[in-house]
Amino acid sequence: MKTHLLLWDPKKWPWATLEQDIEQVNLTGRCLQIWGCGNSTKSIQAGDRVFLMKIGEEDPKGIVASGFASSTPYKDEHWNDKNKTANYIKVEFDVLLNPYKEPILTLDILNAGNLAAQDWTPQSSGNSINPALVDELEALWFEFLTTAKIRHNPA
Repeated sequence: MKTHLLLWDPKKWPWATLEQDIEQVNLTGRCLQIWGCGNSTKSIQAGDRVFLMKIGEEDPKGIVASGFASSTPYKDEHWNDKNKTANYIKVEFDVLLNPYKEPILTLDILNAGNLAAQDWTPQSSGNSINPALVDELEALWFEFLTTAKIRHNPA
């Protein structure tokens, strides 16, 4: 199983159902989404771990969700240009945070120590996270969710 970084820029894609999706995670433990994974990404497999990074101009920036891919990449109409196609995957988020209402795992924390070796703000979504850093990232995410008393139950 590999681990991948998905990107979310709220200015490019406002998440109109974010609060409802968070509520669904609270009630059922998961929320199914379709997410863009970059035109060059073809290595994602169902079952791979994913983290969702909030990027863009406005703070905060950081990890706002985690989950698992539930499909391999497939082509469909581009989210912003009907004359183009883009790659997408289905994702089941098991943790989903609202960066405007609760703490997130910030870019400042991710850019410290060993994790600084990873590019947390790449140009496209779906990049692999360095396998040598995955255990540390998972431990940091678990610690963050636990100590920040996030309402979700981290697995």
